[in-house]
Amino acid sequence: MQNHTPHKPFSMIREFQFADWFTLANAVCGTGALFSMLTYLQTTDVTHVYIACGMVFAALIFDILDGRIARWRQKNSVMGRELDSLADVISFGVAPAVIAYGCGMQGLYDRIVLTCFVACGVSRLARYNVTAEALSGDEGKVKYFEGTPIPTSLLLIMMMFLAAWQGALGESLWFGKVLFLGFTLHPLVLVFAISGSLMVSRIRFPKL
Repeated sequence: MQNHTPHKPFSMIREFQFADWFTLANAVCGTGALFSMLTYLQTTDVTHVYIACGMVFAALIFDILDGRIARWRQKNSVMGRELDSLADVISFGVAPAVIAYGCGMQGLYDRIVLTCFVACGVSRLARYNVTAEALSGDEGKVKYFEGTPIPTSLLLIMMMFLAAWQGALGESLWFGKVLFLGFTLHPLVLVFAISGSLMVSRIRFPKL
């Protein structure tokens, strides 16, 4: 007969480091941004676009804090690193793509570009996780990034916030739209293509 170790309630939560709670807050903010955009699509109340953009900004603050707290307490874990990547995918990958979709980039080509943007973000994080040790210097700290970090998508969020502020949403989206083979492309979505391409590039960016 096999002996089974009884499961202790909340045993996984007890394994969390203090910094991990800030990482979870990052994921919560990203999820909140998604719900805000879904509400905007139902109500067309632009306030929800502002809230969604604000939630992504809050996610960035938590993302910065979790790293600093982990270094301050000198407690890093593999689970914490994986948790951070999963939270970043939600807040800085999926959320910006959904915000762009909600703001009017809803054509077939738009959706393809936004999906590729998220895929590039996921790939960027996966590559970082498997190469972080190799990129570390003598002090055990990563000296540079290969490709732009996924939180740089906050620049895209700032762009969408400004578009919402100026009423440039939906049919009024900047640069209009282009029809090709019967499907729609909003040229503005190409900034997401550029951002995704930079994430998976081999260009080195110093870690500040």
